[in-house]
Amino acid sequence: MAAAVRQGIPDLDSGLYGPKSVTWQMHGDPMMWIAGVRALYLQALHPLAVRGVLQNSDFREDAWGRLLRTARFVATITYGTTDAAERAGARVRGIHRRLSVTDPGTGARHAVDEPTLLLWVHCAEVASYLHVVRRSGYPLTDAQADGYVAENRESARLVGLDPAGVPGDTAELRAYLARVRPELAATPEAREVDAFLRKPPVHAALAPARDLIWGRFAALAYASLPPYAHALYGRPAPAPATVTRRLRATGRALRCVPSTVRWQLPPKHILRAVERLGPGTRPSPRNLPRDAAVPGAAG
Repeated sequence: MAAAVRQGIPDLDSGLYGPKSVTWQMHGDPMMWIAGVRALYLQALHPLAVRGVLQNSDFREDAWGRLLRTARFVATITYGTTDAAERAGARVRGIHRRLSVTDPGTGARHAVDEPTLLLWVHCAEVASYLHVVRRSGYPLTDAQADGYVAENRESARLVGLDPAGVPGDTAELRAYLARVRPELAATPEAREVDAFLRKPPVHAALAPARDLIWGRFAALAYASLPPYAHALYGRPAPAPATVTRRLRATGRALRCVPSTVRWQLPPKHILRAVERLGPGTRPSPRNLPRDAAVPGAAG
């Protein structure tokens, strides 16, 4: 709330991150939608994590609904009030406490909220958001990227993790992903997620739009994965330079759409946050914190 006062806006509840954070600015970028699809591709390569999703949810019948619920959760904890974010986190923790998953290799039962599973989902998500948005031309410095990783220890806390055990900068995040890599595999469940993301079921009248728009977005999200993920899924991707070119072109095109139009999409949390806190809080790369030492950043 002190940040709001410094910007000359009302001293209102600005939530867990607030308008002075990297997260507040970056999550308003339209490339976050493609980044979210990349996160799903990456998360699905963890055999136990993806099995937990398919055993305990209606992903097969309501995958679109699950995607929108995930987007709503991220928007709520980023732009909602502190109370709204804490309640959203409590709901997620409550659901996870009641669920378990069978290990496909050993047959052992595991709680869905085991820290190892929660940490993988969190890190794959944060890494994907950061990778796609930066690679598409969003102007984050290395210090700001470290700040983003550190800030999102808050989202890790909300889902039930101890923030002290969560990567606090990009170097720690890379090291974590490298440690987990030998555990990843393209299981049958991962291929189910891949099949859905490539061609999700829609009404016949919407199939042309799906193939034209969603197909390109999903292909770009897949192409932005690391090479080891392409090898596991068994589908090639364009050369990295080509992928970067396409990400930048897509970013430029989407950023040309006026933000007031883009933010009309559900769940409209950005518009509500700006109404609550004032026009000076509109997410924009121009408002990124310029200091190299972002509060909370490790290393």
